[in-house]
Amino acid sequence: MKSNIRWETLAACIIICQLAGIIGAFFTQQSVDTWFLTLRKPVFNPPSWVFGPVWTLLYLLMGIALYQVVTRTRYRENKCVYNIFGIQLLLNALWSFFFFGMRSPGLALIDIVLLDIVVGYTLIEFYRVKPSAAFIMIPYQLWILFATVLNLAIYLLN
Repeated sequence: MKSNIRWETLAACIIICQLAGIIGAFFTQQSVDTWFLTLRKPVFNPPSWVFGPVWTLLYLLMGIALYQVVTRTRYRENKCVYNIFGIQLLLNALWSFFFFGMRSPGLALIDIVLLDIVVGYTLIEFYRVKPSAAFIMIPYQLWILFATVLNLAIYLLN
């Protein structure tokens, strides 16, 4: 039985999403063991070791969702879905730059609220193309909503 999976396309989609994580990790590494430790955090702040595995899984899921959309529609046919996905990926990477790179929970909060909105719109657009792609993105949406609350709490506490 022949597989219909386009492995090169799947790998490219996953790598694109993981690159956003790598960019974010670059800025996070600069402050996570120094400045971040000095911040007051809410009681619901997860242990630091949770973030790496969670984000790696979420970027993997985003890549799989993107693959489902890419194999269903061409860029020329549906620029909106690709552009909105790219915008959310950019906002995702910018959050780490604002929070850890610039050490600005306030700017990061503005960014993540925009990210919440854009990811919600991404889910809608993905659903129109392939419903399962939207469902795969739900854990990401839930995690960034949690991260928004966490970001707000850190902003208010500091």
